[in-house]
This record gives sequence, C-alpha cells and structure tokens, in this order.
Amino acid sequence: MSRPGNTRRSAFEIVSAYKRPVLRGLRLGSALGAAFALILVATGQLRSLAAVRWAETLCVAAVALALIGTSARRVRRSALGLHHSTRDDVELGSVLLGGAYLVVELFGATVFPLVYLLVAFLVAFLPRSSGIALLGVALLFDGAQNLLPPSSHPIIFFSHAGFLALFAALYHTVLSAQVARGRANEQAAVDRRIREMEERARAYRLVTSGSQTEGDEQDRERWMMASVQEIEGAVGAALEVAEIALKTHTCAAFVLTSDDKSLKLHDCRSLSEQLQREAFPSGEGALGGVIKRRAPIRLCGRLKGVTWYEKDPGVSSLLAVPIVEGQGSGAVRGVLVADRLEATPFTDDDERMLSVVAGEVLRAIEIERVLSYIKRARDEKERLFKALEELNRASKTAEAVGVAIEGARQLERLDFAALTLVEEENGKRRHRVMRVSGVASGRALEGEEFPDNTGLVANVVRYGAPLPGRDVRHMEREVVFDESTSLKGLHSLKILPLRSGERILGTLVAGARRKNAFDDDAVRTLEVLAMQAAQSILRASLFEQTERMATTDGLTGLLNHRTFQSRADEATLLASRYGKKVSLILTDIDHFKSVNDTYGHPTGDQVLKGVSKILRKTARDTDMVARYGGEEFCVLMPETDMAGAKVIAERIRKEVEAATFESELGPLKVTISLGVATFPDVASVKQELIDKADQSLYFAKHHGRNRSVTVLEMEAGSRKAVG
Repeated sequence: MSRPGNTRRSAFEIVSAYKRPVLRGLRLGSALGAAFALILVATGQLRSLAAVRWAETLCVAAVALALIGTSARRVRRSALGLHHSTRDDVELGSVLLGGAYLVVELFGATVFPLVYLLVAFLVAFLPRSSGIALLGVALLFDGAQNLLPPSSHPIIFFSHAGFLALFAALYHTVLSAQVARGRANEQAAVDRRIREMEERARAYRLVTSGSQTEGDEQDRERWMMASVQEIEGAVGAALEVAEIALKTHTCAAFVLTSDDKSLKLHDCRSLSEQLQREAFPSGEGALGGVIKRRAPIRLCGRLKGVTWYEKDPGVSSLLAVPIVEGQGSGAVRGVLVADRLEATPFTDDDERMLSVVAGEVLRAIEIERVLSYIKRARDEKERLFKALEELNRASKTAEAVGVAIEGARQLERLDFAALTLVEEENGKRRHRVMRVSGVASGRALEGEEFPDNTGLVANVVRYGAPLPGRDVRHMEREVVFDESTSLKGLHSLKILPLRSGERILGTLVAGARRKNAFDDDAVRTLEVLAMQAAQSILRASLFEQTERMATTDGLTGLLNHRTFQSRADEATLLASRYGKKVSLILTDIDHFKSVNDTYGHPTGDQVLKGVSKILRKTARDTDMVARYGGEEFCVLMPETDMAGAKVIAERIRKEVEAATFESELGPLKVTISLGVATFPDVASVKQELIDKADQSLYFAKHHGRNRSVTVLEMEAGSRKAVG
C-alpha cells in the first residue's frame, strides 16, 4: 500500500506534467488567434455575413478563445505577482487588435474609431516598447485590410496610419506628463514632510538633525522622523492629561524655532479653530513674558497679549509655564499654555501640575536627544572601525591612501579630501599630492609636486600639529599646497599630520562647505584615522621596498637574475599552452673590463645604469628587462617572433651606440652586442632558449661586436664559415 505522502507527490507530479503543455498551448492559441484574424481581414471573408462559411466561423471562434485564454493567463500571472514581459503584452494586444479589426470587417468603417481608442489605450497603459510593437501590429492589420487586392485603398491606409500614430503619441504624452506630475507632487510632499521634520528636530536640538553628520542619508532621515514622532507622541499624551485634569479650553505646546526668534505650535488639545498655526514672535505678549522671565505666569480677568490665537475667543484665565532645560538653569525650549474662557483662576496645584507636564515634555526630548547621540556615536564608531580594519588590510601604498581618503569622507561628510606624502632628498623636502577626492580647485591636483614652502601643508609637516587653528574665512589668504593652488568654496578646513612615531609621512587635508564642520570630536576622529593611515602607508611602503629589493637589482633597478628565471618559466609555459611565441635578447657591453680598468669602477657603474635606462626606455611595456649578471642584460618579449625581436634589438643597439657617458677623463662611448632567440622556433624549453640566445651573443662578440645576431643568422654564418 502506498503512503499518503507518495500519493500527494504523485498528484503534484501529474499537475506539474500537464501545467507546462497547457501554458504552451495558451501561448500557441494566442498566436494562432492573431494569425486567423489577420487572414480573415486580408481575405475579406467577413465583409458579407451571408458569405460566411463554417471555416470562417471556426476562425472567429478561435480568435475569441485565444482572447479568453490570453486574458485568463494574464489575470493569473497578476494574481501571482509575476512580471509581464513584452512578449505577454504583444500577445494580448495582438489578439485584441485582431478582434477589433474583425468587428470593423463585420460592421463597416463607422466603428473604426474603436481601433483608435484601443491603440491609444494599449500605448498609454503598456510599456513604451510594447506600445510601439502593438502600433506596428495595428498597421499590419490595416495594411492587410486596405492595401491587398482586390480592394486596395492606399489613401485610407495612410490616413489610418497617421491617425493611429497621432492617437498613440498624444495618449502616451498626456499619460507620461500626468505620471511625471504625480511623481513630482509626491516627491514634493515627501520633501516638505522631511523639511518639517528637520525643522522640528533642530528645534528639539536633536544631534541627528539636518546639520549633523550621518553616513547614510536615508538612515539619518528615518531615525530623525522616528525621533520626532516619539517626541510628538509623548507631548500629545501629556497635553491630553493636562486638558482633562485642568478642564481647559485650550492646552497647547509652543516650541521655539531653531533661531529662538519665533514660537510655533507643536501640538494642542483645543475647542477653538482660531489657534495660531504659523510662527509668531517669541518676545511679544504673555508668552514672551514667560520666556523672558523663565518662570510660570497665572492671569485672570480681561487679558491682553493673547498672541497664540489668530482671533481672541475671549480668554479670561491663563496659565503658562516655560519648558526649560537643566532644571530651570538651562535654555528655554518652549512654553506650555493652558487657558479657559471662564474667569476661573488657575491654582498653585494647577501650576505644579502643568510644570510636571512641561518636565515630561522636556524629558521626552532629552531621551530622544541622548538616544540620537548614542546612535550617532555608534555609527561613527562603526565607520571608524571599518576604515581602520581596511587600513590594516592594505598592503600597497596606493591602496592605503585610497582607503584613508574614502574613510575620511565617510566619517565627516567632507566635500574635499586630499592626502600628501613628503620626501627628503639632499636635505630638501618635496611634497607630493597622492590622491584627491572632491573638486575645490581650479586645476587637477592629483600627482602634483611642490617644494617646501610656507603653506599649511608644509607647516603641518614641519611642526607636526593640525592647522589651521581658526576658520578659513578669517584668514587673509590661505596657502594650502602652494601659491598657484587655491581651494574654493570651503568654509571649514583642517590639515592633520600623518604621524608614525616621531616621523611625519605627510598630511591629510579635510575640507567642507558647511561652517564649523570640525569640532573637537571631528578633529579627534580624523586624528585617529590619520595616525592609522600613517602606520598603514609606512607598512605598505616597507613591504613594497622589501618586495622590490627581493625582485630587482640594487644598482640598475631592473629585475634581478632570480626574478628573470621565474618570469621566463611563466612566459615559456604560457607560450607553450596557447601556441604563442616568446623571444629573448641577451646583451653584453663590449670591452666593459677595459672601461673599469681605464675609467674606474664608479664610472663603470654609471655606464651600467645608463645602459639599463636605455633598455627600459626602448623596450615595450609588455617586455621584461633584467640584469642577467655583471655587464650582461636580457629582454624577455612575450608574443614576439624572431623578426620583431630583431627590430627591437637593433633599436637598442643604436640607442646605446649614440649615448655618451661623462667621466673624469672625459666623454665615454660604449657599444653592445646582442643575441636573439625565439621559443618555440629554435628551442623547446626555457634553458634551451637561454642557451641559444647566449650562443648568438657569443657569435656576435666574435664577429665584430656592436651587432645583433639571431639564431638563424648565427646558424647561417656558421654554415658559410664551414663551407
């Protein structure tokens, strides 16, 4: 007996097995329906109902079934939340258009506007690509109806085509404009709401208000709105309690705007529609007296200075208490107002009760302020730790520089950031701008060098302290890098030293367009980042130097013999695997021993350096130049045949021959001999390639020197000598 699980699985398999053919059948049916409609329109069989036969009737039925099946399939995909492709749109639209043209065939040209409306609907509510495709389908049907014999009416076709295109364009344009306007209105409403929230956040002095630094703008806005809503909820609950307890006509909270010059209604519980919704001066009327005295007031009788109403409803009793930070010693943030129309004075207990409510309002603001500060500190710490972690992973100087710049910009929302490194040669410093982010200069700064001067960057390196100590706007003329460079549009600037122990490696330049961007916390954060960046850059520099020492020759700066052997192994392996060629040139300075004996070894070293520079300059970027040993050099050239290698060898030989080296005994000229071999033409393994090139070099030196010889030339010369 089979288990229930197997029965369910078998049923599922059966449904799955039939599902795909059914879906394919629906697709095929829609295509056939559109094709049948096109055939009926082209042949004109439906223009007379009396002439309709059973074949035409079946075709019309097929079109109707295709329309039903395609519509059902589309409804099903929409219910499942699946996306409709262009193919789905064209299938449905083609069947609809086919049906519309069949209706025109049956009832005549008087119902042709139905086609105009259908095309306009499809173009308006389907994607642009689908609409254009269906416009083409409509023109196809119209051409079949009016261009094919025996009844050919090209004028009717072109008029229909023009109106179809016009209807489609107009509907698409109108709908696009409406959609764009709707989106613009929606975005404007969102922006207004955000601005309102930012203004309230500034009024509450939340640290995540618009003036604060946040890495993620959307996260900042969400947090700000959540904080404001929490405060609004607490204020609303407190006002409701006060209204019930004090039996007021109006119980309202007015908060000072961010500039402290106006009061604005925050929330209220009132029986009046005349409350002042717009901001009004904070120094006028009874509420102005509360703010100035920083103390509650109670009034009863005929009142004057009722500024919190657009029109005084006849307030006879007033109780107002200030919302003051720091238990009465801090700044005033707003006023709580309770009033009555009856001349029933508020009591001492009422005043204490409203003061407690004011304290609850202030506590709600303080809680959100503390939470916002904690979140900001946490986010900054996370970003700082992430930057430090990436700096610790950096193994290249360029990578460490890039991480430092990007970390600084994310931490403090900088509009301009640059990193400079300093080098000292012969007792003179030179500063180099390694990386720049942001545009604040009239010229490109990245890669620029400038000598030691009196600018801020040079002084930071000189004294090891952050500069400037005051706002950029208060400086007569700030020289940041050098006299020819000026940073524009920055209101805040701070340059910090890249310090590693007692050594100053360079500077981190931070700039922002907003005022007072670098408070003590910001400077401390940037100092920590700069210190870690200096460590990372120094470590990467030492690593690169060690790597360079291990792979290059100390005198010439070319690849050393060991590295050449490794690169040659790789080059010949790749050439063998992919059927490519690789050529090798071995060179030797002619009569180099006599140069050392006559001019001295220091001059010989200068000759070696000069020849190495010529080799590096003459070789291509893809070639590998190495010092093979003593006065011998080699050039490894991937994907180069013997003829190409010969050309480069001759170019090198002529460059060396034309060069002049200075010595204490006067100008000195040298020549070189070169041997050229190519893998796999004359060698099957790396060592054989080296041996063949060495033999060609030996042949060149023993047949006149100052010449380049390929293996083929050497073998031809040897055969000639033997013959």
